[in-house]
Amino acid sequence: MSSDSAHDQTKQEPGQPGRGDMNGAKALWATLASHGISTVFGYPGGAIMPVYDALTYYPEVRHVLARHEQGAAHAAEGWAKATGEIGVCMATSGPGATNLVTGLADAMLDSVPLLAITGNVASHLMGTDAFQEADITGITLPITKHNYVVRDVQDLPRIVAEAIRIARSGRPGPVLVDIPKDIQLAPYHGEIPAPHARPEIPAPSQDAVDRALELIRAAQRPVIMVGGGSLDAAAEVTALARAWDIPVITTLMGLGAFPSSDPLWLGMPGMHGSVAANRAISEADVLIGIGLRFDDRVTGRVNGFAPKASIIHVELDAAEIGKIIRTHVPVRGDAKVAAQMLMQGAQPLDRPEWKAQLEEWKSRTQMPEHWGAGYAVKSVVDRLGPDDILSSDVGQHQMLAAQLARFEKPRRWINSGGLGTMGFGFPAAIGAGMAEPGVRSVVIAGDGGFQMTAQELATLKMYDVRNVKICIINNSFLGMVRQWQEMFHGKRYSEVWLGDSNPDFIKLADAYGVPGYRASSAEELPAAIDAWLADPNSALLEVVVPHEHAVFPMVPAGAALYEMLETEPARTPGPDMAEVAEEARNA
Repeated sequence: MSSDSAHDQTKQEPGQPGRGDMNGAKALWATLASHGISTVFGYPGGAIMPVYDALTYYPEVRHVLARHEQGAAHAAEGWAKATGEIGVCMATSGPGATNLVTGLADAMLDSVPLLAITGNVASHLMGTDAFQEADITGITLPITKHNYVVRDVQDLPRIVAEAIRIARSGRPGPVLVDIPKDIQLAPYHGEIPAPHARPEIPAPSQDAVDRALELIRAAQRPVIMVGGGSLDAAAEVTALARAWDIPVITTLMGLGAFPSSDPLWLGMPGMHGSVAANRAISEADVLIGIGLRFDDRVTGRVNGFAPKASIIHVELDAAEIGKIIRTHVPVRGDAKVAAQMLMQGAQPLDRPEWKAQLEEWKSRTQMPEHWGAGYAVKSVVDRLGPDDILSSDVGQHQMLAAQLARFEKPRRWINSGGLGTMGFGFPAAIGAGMAEPGVRSVVIAGDGGFQMTAQELATLKMYDVRNVKICIINNSFLGMVRQWQEMFHGKRYSEVWLGDSNPDFIKLADAYGVPGYRASSAEELPAAIDAWLADPNSALLEVVVPHEHAVFPMVPAGAALYEMLETEPARTPGPDMAEVAEEARNA
C-alpha cells in the first residue's frame, strides 16, 4: 500500500471520498504541492470550506491559521520578501476576501510575488448579492498583476499554475484566483500541471548599453542608485560599482542590495535620506538608476531632482521608464544582466574632487546620542547579525531603522515601502521567521501600528514560533503624524495622542503566552535587550521613550532634495504635547 493510500485510509470517513477521488478543492492543493508551495497563510469560512476540507488530505502543505486575513496577507509578503519566492494566502468570500485587499495593494506597489486564493459563493448565486458575496476580482483589478474567476473545474489547476507563473515572472506582483464553491466541489478528471519554466528576460540592447557607457566614461560626478528591483542582482551591482569606483545610494526598498560597510555606500535617498545621498543626487552629472521607479518619496520635487544629471534608467518594466523622471538613456532589461553588460571596459574613474566632496557630506551623518526613539532604535539594530532579518512597521521607527541599520546582504530588510501600511511589520516578521526558522526575525514597530495586527501574537503561540523578536517603540503618539502636525500645522495635535488608551503591552504579550520585557531609560535598555534577545522563545520588548521626537534629515513635502533640513530646527518652548492633545480631545 502506498503512503498516499495509507493516508487516505486513516483520513477517510464513511461515505467520504479519499484523496484519490479528485475534485476542484483537492486539485487546488495538488497543484500547489506540485509547484513546491510548502506554506499557506489563511483563514477559513463558508465559501472556501471545501478547500479546507481537502487540506486534510495534503499534509505536505502546511497551513498557518492567521487571526485576521490582513495578517495572513502580510505574513505571506514577509515570506516572499525574505526568500524571493512566492507567498500564498487564502480567505473565504465577502469580508474574508476584502480583508486581503490591503495586503494585495501593498504587494502590488512593492512588487512582491503573491498568490491569493479566495472562495466565492456558488456560480449560480454570483451577482445576486448573496450572503457573503463580493466582486473581489472587480475590487482588486487595479491592485493585482492579474486575477481570475474559475468558471470550469477542468480549468482550475491550469489557472493556478498560470497564476503562479505570472506572479513570479518579470516584475513580480500579486495574482488573485477566485473559486466559486460549486467549482471546489465539482469532480476533476484531468492531470495536475507541472510548474512552468520561468520565461527568459531579453537582455538590454547593446546600443542602449553603449550609450550608457559613453556617459559613464565621461562622468565627473557619477552616482549609482539602486532599488528593490536590484535585490536579486546585488552581487552584479556591487561588482559594477567597484569596477568603476562609483558611489552607491540604496533606496528604502533597495537596502541590502549593496553592502553598507563598503566605502562607496552613501546611504538612503529621499524624504528622510542621508545628507550624502541627497547632496550627491543634487550635484551628480550622471545618475545610474537600477531597478527602481523614482517614486515621490525618493525624488522630492520632481523638477528639482538631479537637476545637473543625465539619467540612465535600468528597469525591467517599460512603464516605469520616463514615468516620473526624464530618462536620457533607457536600458530596459534584467538588472543582473544589465549590470554585467555595463562592466564592459570598466576601469576606476579618477575623480578626486568628487570623492573629497562625498566624504565631507558623509561626515555630516549624525548618530543619536541622547535618550529617545533614535537612541533606542540604534541600540537594537546595533545588536543584529548579518543574517538576522529586520522588519519594520510604518512611521518614525521605520525611518529610524532604515537610517541606522546596516545591511550587508539583500532580503534582510522587510518593510512596507510603497503603500506605507501600518500593521504590516509584525505579521511580515512572522512570515519571514517561519520561512527561515534558523535566523532571528526582528520587528521594530510603533505603539500605534502594532495594535493594528497585535492579534497575530496568537499565531506565534499556536505554531510555537520561537525566532520572532518584537520591539515596540512606545512614545504614546502616532509619531510621524505628530511630527508633521508640529512642523506644518501649527502644533495642532489632532487625534494622535495614544497615551491614555494604550494597553500594557507586557500584559498583552503575557495573555498570549509571549514573554515581555520593558525599558524606560538609557540605563535600563542594555539589560532589557540582553534578556529579550537571549530568551529562547519569541519575545516582546517595549521601549518607553519621550513623546517629542522628530526624524531628521528631512525633505519637507514639495521641496527638492537639495532643500533638505539636515538637522532638527530649534524647538520653541511650549506646553507638554500630551497635555495639549488631551485638552484638544476633551474640548
